[in-house]
Amino acid sequence: MASAIAVPTCNLSWTNRPRNLDTHREGIPQARTRMGIGALKNPRGISTLRMITTAPASANESSPAAEAAVTASPSLPTAASISSLKTELLSAVAGLNRGLVATEADVMTVDTTSKNLEASVVDLSKDLDKLQGRWRLVYSSAFASGSLGGFRPGPPTGRLPLTLGQVFQRIDVVGREFDNIVNLQIGTLWPLPPIEVTATLAHKFELIDSASIRIIFERTIVQPAGGLSQIPPFEPPQLPEIFRPPSTLRSGEFKVTFLDDDLRITRGDRGELRVFLKV
Repeated sequence: MASAIAVPTCNLSWTNRPRNLDTHREGIPQARTRMGIGALKNPRGISTLRMITTAPASANESSPAAEAAVTASPSLPTAASISSLKTELLSAVAGLNRGLVATEADVMTVDTTSKNLEASVVDLSKDLDKLQGRWRLVYSSAFASGSLGGFRPGPPTGRLPLTLGQVFQRIDVVGREFDNIVNLQIGTLWPLPPIEVTATLAHKFELIDSASIRIIFERTIVQPAGGLSQIPPFEPPQLPEIFRPPSTLRSGEFKVTFLDDDLRITRGDRGELRVFLKV
């Protein structure tokens, strides 16, 4: 009685095998033959191998891994696509009041659109001059968290008699100065009008790498506005230096992920996404 055998996959070309197991004929390329396990007996009692044939592989076929590698390879956006993506991003943030009224779906849409622009390479060692000037904040993902401080401690939105006006950043690349400027309206008791002020949080900045910046807080300057604009700017009292937290706790870091002549995207050290337009 014939015993079962196992034979590795291979291409076979042999003679004198049973006619009913012929795997190729005249003019047809030989198939790749995969050997099965076990044996059959033909009517004469001679053990023969059971074979399963598979079609020959095409030379033009590519492996799934190769196709996946091609699909995953990133491509830098062209000038035309950048213009289109910028329009798409600004449309996505329009009406969100800097993110204060953004829903979870809005946050995800803006984040996805920003990532398409962030495929561009930012090199501040060459393009630092593009940071120069005054930038207006048009979106902050952290404002959707319900705090004016974003992911850092700050007054809650909608719970204080405080209205957030325009927010700007003023950057001086020569003096390495980096100021956050916030316009605020503080509610008062009727019939007094709200108090308008502009608070400037002055920082120094330094480059960490080709796309990352560290800012170090120095002081706060308050400029009364509106009906109190005649009052000169002043600095709120600060703790003596010996009691102030170290500079490491008064600093923050962020990465510039997109930058051109009029649009800037940054991601903060706590995951905050911000979009600015130059004014």
